[in-house]
This record gives sequence, structure tokens and C-alpha cells, in this order.
Amino acid sequence: MCPYRYYDIMRESKDPRQVRYQMVLSVEKRGIKATAQSFQTSKNTVRKWHRRWQELGYDGLEGLSRRPHLSPNATPPVERRTLVELRHTYGRLGAEAIKTIEGLQRSSRTIRKIWREEGVSNRRRRKKHRTKRCLREVKKQWKLFQQVCEDIKYLNDIPEYYFQMMARGLPRFQYTARDVTSGLLFLGFAQEPTLTNTTLFANYLNRELTARGADLSGTIRQTDNGGEYIGNILAKEPSDYTITIESIKGQKHATIPPAAYTWQADVETVHSLMEREFYEIEHFSDPHDFLERAYSYQLFFNLARPNSYKENKTPWQIAKEKEPTISQSIALIPPVFIEDLLEKKLENPLKWGHDVSSTP
Repeated sequence: MCPYRYYDIMRESKDPRQVRYQMVLSVEKRGIKATAQSFQTSKNTVRKWHRRWQELGYDGLEGLSRRPHLSPNATPPVERRTLVELRHTYGRLGAEAIKTIEGLQRSSRTIRKIWREEGVSNRRRRKKHRTKRCLREVKKQWKLFQQVCEDIKYLNDIPEYYFQMMARGLPRFQYTARDVTSGLLFLGFAQEPTLTNTTLFANYLNRELTARGADLSGTIRQTDNGGEYIGNILAKEPSDYTITIESIKGQKHATIPPAAYTWQADVETVHSLMEREFYEIEHFSDPHDFLERAYSYQLFFNLARPNSYKENKTPWQIAKEKEPTISQSIALIPPVFIEDLLEKKLENPLKWGHDVSSTP
């Protein structure tokens, strides 16, 4: 006799058919009564599985579902389809949120169960690299100069550059502008991060880009919310920087939401690259030498350096694909010392905004 009851064995068994198979083999040899005693179960149970064995073979030993044939509280097919459509409509929102938004009567648990049964229950957090890939695909479709990101890099926290800066009077701040879709880079340098300097740099880019044939009528110049861009945070009028940007018809100045630094990722990436590829390895004899080397790096970046995140193409290659008739001079706009622009403006007020700067 088996030391365990049949139902105790079945409760722990990973394959109940094997136990029932042993039972029906015992019936063939010893009969129903002896088998029932041996397995410590009823004769009706032994008789049931023996009959199914005779009718269906080994597959007949599989347990049958106890689910009722009729379920009056089951969700109607029309409502199930509606829940599936809502799942697709609201993306990765959960059942509780959708229930609240839509005022659904079904419980969140039931909604999630229906989604699982319909195969639409996956709401895993989107991987960061997938999010970046999606954003890159969106930016890839933009027009040339549809959005230009601008920011200021503090240079006094780079050890390899700091002592050169202090000893030779080199710039303390880098003013950076970058076209988002192509990656074209434009640079300016100054000793202070001020609204005057950002305005001068904005005016410089406006005239240099338009003089070389760039269409800025639909451009968004994006910056952070620093005082060097928006002026006083309590000001009721637009800053000089904003006025300068929007002096070109159709061009707009936009600021990122507070603390949303990832919105400036395109220009922050350049800052990180230049720190490693330029400031940490170059040595400068004086400010003029600094500007020449900065221009060399800018030309390298725009014309020769492939971008692995943009199909290993250079910014100029991408710009040429988007605007086949555009002049290569658009990628050759030289960097400037911004304080020199102020002196030039004071010396030649009538010519300001019409001449094109030469290569340093």
C-alpha cells in the first residue's frame, strides 16, 4: 500500500498524468478495488481514470478544467475590445490611471487580467538607450537649422587648461551653438557670461549664417533659463538676447523647462567632447594661438569628424544632404572673442550687421 493518500500525491505532483498512468496499470493487473486501497482513494476515482484511459489513451489522463460553462459576470466582448483600444491609446499608462481618466466601472485587477489575456499587458519602463534612439530618429527628420541649441561652458574647472588660462589671459567661458539635426558647431569665447555677450554672439551668428545663405525663418534658438539669456527673471519685457534672435522674421527664442538639462543634450555633448579632445591635450602660447587652434578643432568637427550617432557622417555631410545647394562656407564660420565684437560695434556702428568676418 502507498504510504500517502492519492490526493496528497496529486497536490505535489508536477505531472499528474504519470500518477494516474501508474493507477490504470495497477487496475489492469490487480483490479479496481485493490488499486483504490493501494492509492488510498475511492473506487469511483479509480474507475473514472481507467475509463478515460480506455477511451482516449494517455491524453485522457489530463485533468479537465473546472471553469464553469456559463459566467454571467464575464466581461462582454465589446467591452474587452474597448479596453484593448484604451491600452493602445494611453501607451504605458497603468490600469489604475486609465480607469480614473475614463471613469471605468471594472476594477483595475480585471482590466489588467483582460490585457494579459489579449496579449497587450506589457508596460515595462522604456530603456534609456531606446528613448535616445527614438529621439535621434525624430531629430533626423528635422530641416537644417530647424533648431539650434546654445549654451555656455565654464572653462575654469578643467585642470589641464586652468593654469594656461590664468597665465596667458585665455578665455574663461565658451559660447556654443549647435544645429541639432546636422551637428554643425559654432563657437565664441569671452571672459564673462553676460547678457551683453550672449546678445553679441547671437547677432554674430545671425549675420554670418544669413550672409552664407542659411534660412533662419523657421529656426528655434533654444537656451536654458540663465540670466545671460533671459535677463532678470522678473522682467516683463523680453531680453536683448531674445530681441536680437527674433529680429530675423520667423526665428524664435525658446527656453527649456526648469532643471530639464537633458533638453540641451546636443550642446552638452559637444562640451564633453571638446574637454577631452581639445582642452585636455592642447597647449596655447597666447590668445591668438588659442583662437587659431579652436578654429582648427571646429573645422575638424564640422568637416572631418564622423558622428557615430548620426550614421558615421560628418555634420557637413548631413547638412549637404538636407540642403544640396548650400555653400560649404556655412561650416566655416570662425570662432570669435566676443568682447572684440563689442569694440567693433562701438568703432563701426553704421557697418555693424552687414560685413562677414574673415578667417582668423
